[in-house]
Amino acid sequence: MALYQSGRIETVLGDITRLAVDAIVNAANSSLLGGGGVDGAIHRAAGPGLLSECRSLGGCRPGEAKLTGGHRLAARWVVHTVGPVWRGGSEGEEATLARCYRRSLELAAGVGARTLAFPSISTGAYGFPLERAVPIALREAKEGVVRYPEIDRVVLCCFSASDLASYERLAAEVLGAR
Repeated sequence: MALYQSGRIETVLGDITRLAVDAIVNAANSSLLGGGGVDGAIHRAAGPGLLSECRSLGGCRPGEAKLTGGHRLAARWVVHTVGPVWRGGSEGEEATLARCYRRSLELAAGVGARTLAFPSISTGAYGFPLERAVPIALREAKEGVVRYPEIDRVVLCCFSASDLASYERLAAEVLGAR
């Protein structure tokens, strides 16, 4: 259920692995071979075929993204992106995070995805402050749907109610009133 909608962008509370979208974004580690958090959940839900496909990709650098099939997921594709580890904000973390969103949107549009769901990239184990990450996510989603008009809907999927509350509050500021 969409809680915040602004044009083609919405926020939801839920499990990204269960969303009915064309592509989901995986907040991956640089090996692309699975890990904790959303990365582990996506790998578990997609099954062993995803790991096998990821092994052939040769990893991924922060700010970049790579594409695989969705395997057992409802989504046809998975866009794997590696967010920055928060080191206090003086090492280009915000620019790297913005590149994650931009490159993910580019790859999704390139394969014809009309709907795309993002988790909150880098705000878990990588320690990126949510209050700094959310405006970047919202701004890049807003610019992305303009840049790629073929993308009908971008879903910002939150795992916790507290994260969703932050997304909703900041969405009203960044994207405009409901």
